[in-house]
Amino acid sequence: MTTKQHENVFKALDSFSIELPSWGFANTGTRFGKFTQAAAATSTEEKFSDAGHIHSLTGVCPTVALHVLWDFPEGTASIGDVQRYATKHGVRPGAINPNVFQDQCYKHGSLGNPDPEVRKTALRHLLDSVEIQTKLGSRDLSLWFADGSNYPGTQNMHQRRKWFEEGLAETHRHLVDGQRMLVEYKPFEPAFYHTDIADWGMALLLAQAAGPKARVLVDTGHHYQAQNIEQIVVWLLGSGMLGGFHFNDRRYADDDLTMGSIDPYQVFRIFHEIRFFEWNSGQRADIAYMVDQSHNLKGKIEAMIQTVQTAEELFAKAALVDHKRLAHAQGM
Repeated sequence: MTTKQHENVFKALDSFSIELPSWGFANTGTRFGKFTQAAAATSTEEKFSDAGHIHSLTGVCPTVALHVLWDFPEGTASIGDVQRYATKHGVRPGAINPNVFQDQCYKHGSLGNPDPEVRKTALRHLLDSVEIQTKLGSRDLSLWFADGSNYPGTQNMHQRRKWFEEGLAETHRHLVDGQRMLVEYKPFEPAFYHTDIADWGMALLLAQAAGPKARVLVDTGHHYQAQNIEQIVVWLLGSGMLGGFHFNDRRYADDDLTMGSIDPYQVFRIFHEIRFFEWNSGQRADIAYMVDQSHNLKGKIEAMIQTVQTAEELFAKAALVDHKRLAHAQGM
């Protein structure tokens, strides 16, 4: 490499960080069962310990994404414990992830549920999550909803869309300065006929309707086979609505595999389009890079380190592209 290329790579990596998910260190499984690992974290503090260890080795994982029901067993009363764990293990609390899919009342959805009491329960949980977000000084509220239906005609999709608009707007109203809410999408699973936020267009419209602090979150596993994710990234960048990523890899559907284990070129293409946008626009894209993976067979710490190293490698490769020469060639 030339001296200029070396400088570009080091400058890029100096600006790069990626958030680790607390749930990625605990025992996980599939819908058919859970597969335990001897070294899996069994408490929130152990999750912070594992994340802190990875940050000490890589230097690019300063924050830990947290799941409200799993990492805050006593609700807001757990905030002090989480702050102590973070300080002890040298990392900070990251994105706050509400859980409106686990409890039995969410069988027919959360914000899109036809029962007004369930919608109120879901909204209360979202607002409690915003309170946790504020007290911890976390910037992002990361929202994923399992809402949908399995059979045609069983749900009023028109009304569910309106309920989502109302619930997200109310959640947005409670955000303070410097905070964001990231709206995630997924085409299917667990709902197989319709999902209330099934693609980036739906997430974009809901985020725009919610308010100026809302953005779209792209999970690389949440797309149909062969979908051009980097094109979605370009459109969201152009509209100023790309807020963050959940990085993983997949062979068939949302397989939550380690980044780059199936198609490393895909993440390179995504990083390239982000850096090309920054070069072309002269502004830095404000994007949260986060890991969202379920390591059922691989060792969890080893798998997470592998993902982090792959992310750094692909980000560095994207920094080697000569955007000026590329733009000239594209215009010929």
